[in-house]
Amino acid sequence: MTDEWLALSDEVRQALAAGRPVVALESSLIAQGLPAPHNLETALAAEAEVRARGAVPATTLIAEGRVVVGADRALLERLADPASRPAKAASRDLGPLLASRMLAATTVSATMRGAHAAGIAIMATGGIGGVHRGAERSFDVSSDIDELAATPVAVVCSGAKAILDLPATLELLETRRVAVIGLRTSEMPAFYSVTSGLPLAHRVDSAAAAAELIAAHRSLPGVGGLLLVQPPPAEVAIPADAVEGWISAALDAAAAAGVRGAALTPYVLSHVVEASGGRALRANIGLIVANAGAAAEVAVALSALS
Repeated sequence: MTDEWLALSDEVRQALAAGRPVVALESSLIAQGLPAPHNLETALAAEAEVRARGAVPATTLIAEGRVVVGADRALLERLADPASRPAKAASRDLGPLLASRMLAATTVSATMRGAHAAGIAIMATGGIGGVHRGAERSFDVSSDIDELAATPVAVVCSGAKAILDLPATLELLETRRVAVIGLRTSEMPAFYSVTSGLPLAHRVDSAAAAAELIAAHRSLPGVGGLLLVQPPPAEVAIPADAVEGWISAALDAAAAAGVRGAALTPYVLSHVVEASGGRALRANIGLIVANAGAAAEVAVALSALS
């Protein structure tokens, strides 16, 4: 245990002490992002992919008043069980949830906070949160943006979730000084879709180049995190126009039902999965696992540098 509030698994602690590569994985996909049994299956598949690429997975969650970095199978099963009713933890929620000793899944922002405290340089997720559509009226912007601006952890993802205002999200990332790096792409992915029409200023074409970039970034004083983005795997990617139609219908349904705030994203995503006949679910699972593998490759290269 590094701090009273932070619990590292023996495997993660030993790997970090030995300078071996470790990849943090968020757990909100288990409790809020994917339906059972796909939630647990996907989490385990992501961990397996990290191991297959030569790194140690560290799925992060909150349990018994601790931020657990490297949750075991029993904890993952608890989190995946809808009957457990786990909370959803962004970084702002850490203190209250630790005090209450509730079981909670960590979003990108909370996972970044735990990873940084543990000494982990890189994490993987499906897509980050960002600027919601209509944010000029609702001011609904994910804390992932500010966490990326403040916490020096590299996040591998397939861009921001497709239900968001992607141009505004990319613009706000620039405003908050968060570098967005295309991993073998020159365009911001659109989560389920390969293309968004949003060009990126920076690109790398290998895990080794990504590791060198992260090392250079982390050598600077006062820096926050950065974003490494890659498209979803081609075999599960969905054309952007089809996704946009499903999202528009889902947002209309959410507005009619009065769904907003933290409940909006899982509500809309579940409607998109249903409207797509399962294609969106397959894409989501595929990109989560692929991003975990890419993060592991970068972590291995980053470990080799040091």
